[in-house]
Amino acid sequence: MSIYRKVLLVVALDEHAEKIGARARDIATLCNSELSILHVVEYVPVEPMGETLLPAVQIEEELVQRAKQRLAELAKRLGIESARREVAAGNIKAEIVRAAQEQKADLIVLGSRERRGPSILVNFTEDTVLHAAPCDVLAVRLRKDAAHG
Repeated sequence: MSIYRKVLLVVALDEHAEKIGARARDIATLCNSELSILHVVEYVPVEPMGETLLPAVQIEEELVQRAKQRLAELAKRLGIESARREVAAGNIKAEIVRAAQEQKADLIVLGSRERRGPSILVNFTEDTVLHAAPCDVLAVRLRKDAAHG
């Protein structure tokens, strides 16, 4: 029996996505697990100033479509094209927990930014997910000076 049957990879589609993705891919391979990938578009529209919200909805849909394309490209580079891919729109922390619950994930893999000074006091996504997740969480350490190291 595998320790992790379902691994949920959460990526921001930034310069660290491949490092985090490779870590999740390798864990899923070692555990013979099902791997899925999630990216959350958190779009907060500005005040429409009397205009309809239609442009904001269109902008969000464009962001989602662009993210789907970039997620497909990332999956191809990592050799995990068969992994389930989801782009959700909403609150990042809530969507990660929702996806983990829906997929019955055993492990969430996400990035963790290095913090110094006052930023230590800020509640980052990985902190919230760690405490709200229904499963184990692996936070891949991301250093500012080394995007791929």
